[in-house]
Amino acid sequence: MQLMAEEVLSGLPEEFRSALGEVVLRVEDFATQEQLESVGLDDRWELTGLYEGEALPDRSIWESGRLPARIWLFREPLIAEWRATGVVMAHLVRHVVVHEAGHHFGFSDDDMHWLEDEAD
Repeated sequence: MQLMAEEVLSGLPEEFRSALGEVVLRVEDFATQEQLESVGLDDRWELTGLYEGEALPDRSIWESGRLPARIWLFREPLIAEWRATGVVMAHLVRHVVVHEAGHHFGFSDDDMHWLEDEAD
């Protein structure tokens, strides 16, 4: 799953890839309780991905010492969605990665659909 997610990022248009250079991509089995609470969920099976960090439009050049932003994918919920829907796993991973990367740029859901369409 990590390799699939990395391939998605490498397939984004150059201007997005370069701006995502500092973002850390992580795959874990499930979100932590704190991650679930941050998006108002309590069922660990409901969260397939998460962006943690400050969106680029909200950053200040005067801030320093910030941890890098992170894109998380949660393996078990993605597998459960794959089994339930029959959607190709690579497509699910692509959708989640692009959606979470969109949060890094402060994109709306419509913008994220465009970005997903532009990914190779």
